Amino acid sequence: MKKKDKIIVAIVTVCMVLIVVLIGIHKEPSTPRSVYQVYLDGQKIGLVEDRDELLNLINEEQQEIKDTYAVDQVYPPNGFDILEYVTYDENISSAKEIYKEIQEQSDFTVEGYEITITSPATEGEEETVTKIAVLDDQVFYDAEYQFITTFVNEEDYNAYITNTQEEITTVGTYIKHMEFEESITVKQAYISVKDKIFTDADELTQYLLYGTTDTQENYTVKQGDTLASIAEASKLNVRELLIANPKYRNENAVLAIGDTISNSIIDPILTLVQEVRAVEDVEQAYTKKSVVDNSLKTGESVVTQAGVTGLERVTQELRIINGERSQDTTLIDSETIRAAVEEVTAVGPSYNPANSWTGNSGTGGVISTGLSWSWPTNTPYIITTNYEWRWGSFHDALDISGPGFNSPIYAARGGTVVETYNGCADYGWYGSSCGGSYGNYVVIRHENNYYTLYAHLKSNLEVSVGSVVSQGQLIGHMGSSGSSTGAHLHFGFAVGMPNHGGRWYSPWSLFR
Repeated sequence: MKKKDKIIVAIVTVCMVLIVVLIGIHKEPSTPRSVYQVYLDGQKIGLVEDRDELLNLINEEQQEIKDTYAVDQVYPPNGFDILEYVTYDENISSAKEIYKEIQEQSDFTVEGYEITITSPATEGEEETVTKIAVLDDQVFYDAEYQFITTFVNEEDYNAYITNTQEEITTVGTYIKHMEFEESITVKQAYISVKDKIFTDADELTQYLLYGTTDTQENYTVKQGDTLASIAEASKLNVRELLIANPKYRNENAVLAIGDTISNSIIDPILTLVQEVRAVEDVEQAYTKKSVVDNSLKTGESVVTQAGVTGLERVTQELRIINGERSQDTTLIDSETIRAAVEEVTAVGPSYNPANSWTGNSGTGGVISTGLSWSWPTNTPYIITTNYEWRWGSFHDALDISGPGFNSPIYAARGGTVVETYNGCADYGWYGSSCGGSYGNYVVIRHENNYYTLYAHLKSNLEVSVGSVVSQGQLIGHMGSSGSSTGAHLHFGFAVGMPNHGGRWYSPWSLFR
């Protein structure tokens, strides 16, 4: 054999030996073995031989979690999966090694319930989803009941759900329907211990009412306090204060010195909507008229007929949303119990009353004009929001509902139209900024630098800037434009041009 051939044979022999050695080193078992592949959020984290050993280890090592939530069992994280796996691979981890890997990457869970609250999309807001975790679903149902009875008298609610409401005989309310605006689902789930888990119905009720578990502001009752005075100091109206403190039934409730009252503004996660038929006696404002009497001295005035407020027994259908009356009220029937009597003032020649007022403009100020004014809507009507604090800011006008969409709006006194806007759709939504949130509106200037504002009108205004109008003249029609939840008139009264340096005063100044 030639030398070259010997070298080739030697090389081939060495290669064959190396192949045999390598095969020997990596030789797989002749039979596969059954183990478990552990996944976390879809990623493989290792193989384990005994599934139950791993699960038992997770449970046994989490005594602190068991003590915190008073549970007997702790479970792997959400996203954990363990599947039987047949393999030749001998690289098997111990249960303790896999447990530590899980502990580093994620968190463990306990068995409970997940509540999903979905708020529907509106014209002004997108759909929102809130998730709440509880150990026991009864905690949620108890909190839901407490939430409802914050806004609805407990006896009335129980009569509604048991179908034992009494029909209205004179005055009162009858709940026709009640529901949450949001969709609510409750399902069993494994809850991460890093999430907030509610175990107490009172704490969950606070969260549903205020949107937070943070401690709320409280006021300690002092001598001389009333719910009305506490509400005013807290920039709330009395209804809002009663909602936050359901233990008090009405604004005349007796307070004890040292009582603690919640005076925080609620920001509910749920929206409870009641459809109600109500019969109530509603005061109707009287008008004022001045008559020249030449027998009086110049500038002198005498009330010759005292004004008397009217009283209407009004049957209406309305919605109450989280304890607040909606602006969308439908009058069904009315009965006059007492007719309003116009106030008549005899005035001397060249009568020109001087301004006099009490309180602060914009937050309760009342001014005596000495002039005649007429009501800006048809009667009967309902005041859905007064001149008062509302949701932490001051509502510096009257919201007048009842006469209905497209009903006439009248000038409260003669004057000149100085500002209008009619670029909004006749129907708006709460939070709309159209027309500066007023929607379509008219502003009229009267003598003595007085102004009246008529807002949320339909776009078909009957006047324009520069129009000279008389008292009681048709100027527009009731709508729901701008930031509005229903057909109503936002009626404001100011000294000086509104929103241009003028100051708001109570519109009741014109009628009382």
